[in-house]
Amino acid sequence: MHTNVPNRFWLLQTRSFQAQRSRNPNPKRNKLLSLTREDEVVKQNNIAISKHMRNGQLESAHRIFNNMPHRTCVTWNSMISGYLQNDKFDLARRLFDNMPTRDLVSWNVMLSGYVRNRKLSLARLLFDEMPNKDVVSWNTMLSGYAQNGCVNEAREIFDEMPEKNDISWNGVLAAYIQNGRIESAYKLFESKSDWEIVSWNSMMAGFLRRKRLVDARCLFDRMAERDLVSWNTMISGYAQNGGLLEAQKLFEEAPVKDVFTWTAMVSGYVQNGMLTEARTVFDEMPEKNSVSWNAMIVGYSQCGKMDMARELFEAMPCRNISSWNTMITGYAQNGEIDRARSVFNNMPSRDSISWAAIIAGYAHTGNSQEALNLFIEMMRDGERMNRSTFTCALSTCADVAALELGNQIHGRLVKAGYELGCYVGNALLAMYCKCGSIEEAHDVFEAMAEKDVVSWNTMIVGYARHGFGKQALEVFESMKLKGIKPDDVTMVGVLSACSHAGLVSKGTDYFHSMDKEYGIKAKPNHYTCMIDLLGRAGRLEDAESLMRNMPFEPDAATWGALLGASRTHGNTKLGEEAAWKCLEMEPENSGMYVLLSNLYASSGRWSDVQKMRVIMRDKGVNKVPGYSWMEVQNKIHIFSAGDSVHPEKDRIYAFLEELDLLVKKEGFVSVTKMVLHDVEEEEKEHMLRYHSEKLAVAFGILSVPPGRPIRVIKNLRVCEDCHKAIKLISKVTGRLIILRDSNRFHHFSNGSCSCGDYW
Repeated sequence: MHTNVPNRFWLLQTRSFQAQRSRNPNPKRNKLLSLTREDEVVKQNNIAISKHMRNGQLESAHRIFNNMPHRTCVTWNSMISGYLQNDKFDLARRLFDNMPTRDLVSWNVMLSGYVRNRKLSLARLLFDEMPNKDVVSWNTMLSGYAQNGCVNEAREIFDEMPEKNDISWNGVLAAYIQNGRIESAYKLFESKSDWEIVSWNSMMAGFLRRKRLVDARCLFDRMAERDLVSWNTMISGYAQNGGLLEAQKLFEEAPVKDVFTWTAMVSGYVQNGMLTEARTVFDEMPEKNSVSWNAMIVGYSQCGKMDMARELFEAMPCRNISSWNTMITGYAQNGEIDRARSVFNNMPSRDSISWAAIIAGYAHTGNSQEALNLFIEMMRDGERMNRSTFTCALSTCADVAALELGNQIHGRLVKAGYELGCYVGNALLAMYCKCGSIEEAHDVFEAMAEKDVVSWNTMIVGYARHGFGKQALEVFESMKLKGIKPDDVTMVGVLSACSHAGLVSKGTDYFHSMDKEYGIKAKPNHYTCMIDLLGRAGRLEDAESLMRNMPFEPDAATWGALLGASRTHGNTKLGEEAAWKCLEMEPENSGMYVLLSNLYASSGRWSDVQKMRVIMRDKGVNKVPGYSWMEVQNKIHIFSAGDSVHPEKDRIYAFLEELDLLVKKEGFVSVTKMVLHDVEEEEKEHMLRYHSEKLAVAFGILSVPPGRPIRVIKNLRVCEDCHKAIKLISKVTGRLIILRDSNRFHHFSNGSCSCGDYW
């Protein structure tokens, strides 16, 4: 009994003390307990926000954030980071701008957001504003420049860094390597002795990408320590660059082989067209992954053996989205677009490469309309587009002159954060040039941060095809001032500009200065441009003399230029000789038969016109039907001569009758010599009235709102009668009509054409 007294006393004392404390609370301790509980609540809410953001539940995260009575920098940082992870850049930036206080993490998170969204100029402004920076801040900015090809800026950041780590060194090394500045990369590499294996491998891979196998092998031999990647890189480099014996030797020496080592050999044999050897290695592989299977499928596809490719595809135990994409590409490249579409339709899931493959397939097989329909469907599905998809879509828009859709794609490009580098910028340039919007092409050209020789050539050729020879030559002179060396294509563009604008003297000077000033030897296409230039100017004897004194035999294109000039200037004898030369070289070219028939018809030699028809029939040569098309509200409308299938044909024909009366009041007389039939003049006029380009122009005036240009494309050269009529239609309707034919652009406005009737 007595032994329990002290314990009971302690218990009573404790209860008394607690009761007293409850009556007289300690305010400091209670405040501390309250803060601890509050901090715990904030901590739990921060964890919940991060979890919701990782799962893409943005609204739930936002609800927790809004209901929090107390927030810390960690709370704000979790929200900003979460928005960036879910591609909600604008929401992240808004939160960052509204933060009451920021810590270094806040600045670094937002900086990485700018970099990820390719907003480098804004990232640099933010970087310069930062009150404090750590090595993460510097590396983020360096990485942003490096990944977007801004190598000089990346090096500038690197040189300014107060503290560098391995990430910094590897970042600038990778920037040099990825952008082809291999000498700068090697100089940097040699300035440091304690590189990690990954850096050695990166430098070695850089040499291999430039096909410098000897330099890569020297590095490989110098390595004090090699890992599996080192062996695989060197084996793959030899295999991909034709050094299969060396690759095989290293393959046998490798201390360890994994699936990538084996696959490198399979890919090497495939790339060198050695399918039997590739299949032998493939069958011997102890383990295969999807890359191994796909490499073999690609090999069969490239050789047109789609049955073998399909057999492997069906046997794959590890089929992935790349396998499906490989089959789509294989079928499309072999012209089996229906099978490619079947594979596409049966895919369990698709990515941007799947869409790009099927869109490119339709575009390459000439079905541009279906390619554009698929691209529109892709946009509706919300599929994220990569640079290849954008470029393919822009190329397709250029082919069919779908400017409205091209403008939408341009908008998507900007929204996706793609800056106008050479890859995407050149595709945009070509699209606007080919769609007849040379002003927008010029705007894109001026906005491009980087321009390569393709950029300059595209602009020069674009101006030339639109008939703006003076502007084309101004771009050429600017190109030279920028230190960009002209190439073969540049000079073709320059000579074409002179040809389309009738600048004979300038064209002659450029032609004779090519070798002396730029080291460019004149090739057949340069001579063809000069013959076209002289021929258009009516200097047929000079054109013929130049052709006969060429250092090589004239080809069909050269004779064709002489034929076109002979027809324009009525030299039937020379034209007839040129036409028969063309037909000897290209007996299936229906255009040459038609040109010769035109020549005979304009001379009234109807019996010879009839003979040409018989020859064409006996040889099985069919005249390519002329058709025109235009885009209205993302839909392509196609017209053929005397069209009877367009849903608005009655309205179009009625309007054409009105236009016919209006242009005749302006003095229009049909150019009936264009008709290759010996019929009455009235019948000839009737046949000319319903040419496809006139139908398209009439539909355009009816469908396109006033104030906007009417853009029409024709697959053949516009005929003289239509050219003359459309000039007057532009005058009586007050509309700008832009017509692209197989040769050039014509901008019709107020009764005149940009070609100056010189086409």
